[in-house]
Amino acid sequence: MTIAEKILARRSGRTRVAPGDLVTVAVDTVILFDNNFMPNRWREILAVRDPKRLIVVFDHRVPAPNAQVAAAQRTGRAFVARFGIERFHDVGAAQGISHQLVADHGYALPGDVLLCSDSHTCSAGVFNCLARGVGQPDIVYAAVKNETWFQVGATVRYQLIGTLPTAVTTKDAFLQIAGRYGDHATQNVEFGGPGIERLSISARKTLTTMAAELSAEFATFEPDAVMIDWVGARNSQPFEPVYPDPDAGYVALREVDLSALEPLVAFPDSVIENSRPIAAAAGIRIDQAFVGSCANGTLEDLTLAAQVVAGRQVAPGVRFIVTPGSQQIYRAALHAGVIAQLADAGAVITPPTCGACGGGHLGALGPDETCITATTRNFKGRMGDPSAKIYMASPATVAASALTGTITDPREFLR
Repeated sequence: MTIAEKILARRSGRTRVAPGDLVTVAVDTVILFDNNFMPNRWREILAVRDPKRLIVVFDHRVPAPNAQVAAAQRTGRAFVARFGIERFHDVGAAQGISHQLVADHGYALPGDVLLCSDSHTCSAGVFNCLARGVGQPDIVYAAVKNETWFQVGATVRYQLIGTLPTAVTTKDAFLQIAGRYGDHATQNVEFGGPGIERLSISARKTLTTMAAELSAEFATFEPDAVMIDWVGARNSQPFEPVYPDPDAGYVALREVDLSALEPLVAFPDSVIENSRPIAAAAGIRIDQAFVGSCANGTLEDLTLAAQVVAGRQVAPGVRFIVTPGSQQIYRAALHAGVIAQLADAGAVITPPTCGACGGGHLGALGPDETCITATTRNFKGRMGDPSAKIYMASPATVAASALTGTITDPREFLR
């Protein structure tokens, strides 16, 4: 069995599952965030089976930009108080985007099942677990009953080899996968191979987070010492890593040579079969450049962007917005001098929030504007006005473009 199949079998009490099976599985962690508490979605939960399995995070619009969001967050605080939920990330020192907080605090253990209503919940699969975004009714049911159901999907295995060249990141690796192989609807994605040992957890997490844009059911990484050490340093609970069987059945087995990658750009309105080499986009004028989100708001991403812009200035007429993934990352970047480098170059640093990525606040796009973003989505209207054009690239490419005012190859600044 594949990693996903083995976890689904284990959490459903079966010895074996196969693609097409329907399974009811025990849920280890349920995350509720501020959108869940909005008046048009929230229905009062009268009981939860195990409050220790719940996490509440305010991340999508933080700090609250209007009275409606403020009221939703007030409802969330009352819910936390009612059930004594200990893992609560309110606005303040412990705040952040939910998927980054999972990484910061080791909330996802290998072999676990984790649910949240946000579509990029698959991010947590970097920790060798199954994580998935589900709808409001399903998240409420899981919060109350600690269980949910899935149909087992077939798995595509990506074998990573080689080492990333200078100025190339796993965002470029994702853009190659999305551009070459298209959507993975109803399928799981499994990452492994010798190339992963040279990838940081942050770099790996970009791949699992972006798997949502492939329409994948689950995204998982094969465990190794780097991941096991990361989780063990942040969570004292016992866990058992899950490895694929030697004879696991994959619907496709594909190789990605990291050393052969170059900077790529997804053109507006889709990442599926829409990626091109940086040269095809070079020179396109931009109004905004954005680095951040659950996919690329890590300390590693911010540091890379700072290295590109250090000692230089953002081009006139360009808004360069940087959103750390969590307050923990913001503080680390602050103490390391990364925030100063970015701000001195002309970047605006926002609080950790989904904000501009979802067009909610702190950087929405206006009519006919052009943005290059290192976030999660570039479909029409995602970041603001439907007439705006959104190009997607790595943090290095975004930072380089902010300096020139046009889409630019980052290798010009990182040789």
